[in-house]
Amino acid sequence: MKQNFFSSSTLYALCIIAPLFFGMGATAQRKLNVVVAGLNHDHVYLIMNSYEKGEVNIIGISETNTDLIKRFKQRYKLPDSLFNEDLASLLKKRKPDVVLAYNAINEHLAVVEAAAPLGISVMVEKPLATTVEQAERMALLARQYKIHLLTNYETTWYPTNQQAYVKIKTNNEIGKIRKMVVHDGHQGPKEINVSKEFLSWLTDPVKNGGGAIVDFGCYGANLMTWLMDGQAPIAVTAITRQLKKDVYPNVDDDATILLEYPGATGIIEASWNWPFSIKDMEVFGQTGYIQAVNPTTLRIKEKESAPYTEVAAASLPANLSDHLNYLSSVLLRNEIKPEHDLSSLDNNLIVVKILEAAKASAKTGRRVLMK
Repeated sequence: MKQNFFSSSTLYALCIIAPLFFGMGATAQRKLNVVVAGLNHDHVYLIMNSYEKGEVNIIGISETNTDLIKRFKQRYKLPDSLFNEDLASLLKKRKPDVVLAYNAINEHLAVVEAAAPLGISVMVEKPLATTVEQAERMALLARQYKIHLLTNYETTWYPTNQQAYVKIKTNNEIGKIRKMVVHDGHQGPKEINVSKEFLSWLTDPVKNGGGAIVDFGCYGANLMTWLMDGQAPIAVTAITRQLKKDVYPNVDDDATILLEYPGATGIIEASWNWPFSIKDMEVFGQTGYIQAVNPTTLRIKEKESAPYTEVAAASLPANLSDHLNYLSSVLLRNEIKPEHDLSSLDNNLIVVKILEAAKASAKTGRRVLMK
């Protein structure tokens, strides 16, 4: 069965009644065989923990940093045979189902250049690329060699975001969208003690493409593109600041991005200056309001006379609850066609275009029209 990711009320019903069914189906399938490209993104610990639990087969790791290699070998008891500095030769030898990229954003292109000609799909950590030029080159390769090129966001697997989408888009519970506000960020990567390797490229304007504007601005761009049915905004206006220039001298640490759509406005607030970690989404419609407060709690006001209420979001089906189960559904079981969902190439090309326009706007002080 093929269907788009959470595109109908039927699939929403599955969120409520089918977790056990899908979980049983998933266990009957073989595990994904993956190659890990890079170890210097701290999200790599998610895949390594899944490997420890026996949820995925890591059949190769490409990394050049000897300190990182030693650290991961010791922590996860990994054999020398898994490692190869040259990704292309590793892929030719191991032939995985997918490559998972956990390296600097500007190195994602090199991963696709190595994997695509071999017909191997790729999932990168958000965002897709640092520039539109890189993103379009990656898309060209993906289409030429007919691979899946997907982008992983933590917020994709939040039950609240998925349920909010169904309420807003499928059930039309708050009318047409008029305003969207997304807050994302934390106290700062140095302040929350990310690894030195991660911090090194995260605060590099070339390797990361910017600071908070890229690191956390991409979440809002991703969600708003989804809510706007894959439509790019008409124009982008952005302001960036260096509130902690002594800590982050080379990149912004605070960004506000305004997206103009026909009939709607999006406001992305991305920062390394929040008092605490935050990832929430507010959507104001013609008649009501929905906020995804966190991964599990929705706050809703259906109309002016109704009170604000908080409800727990329904659990997602097991095979759609995280990036590994999603990849298995796409690559092994052919259950999902990622054409316009949050991980899709189409969505994430627009995300990169929004971010590039936002950086240009912040630099020039001008409103940037989207092409």
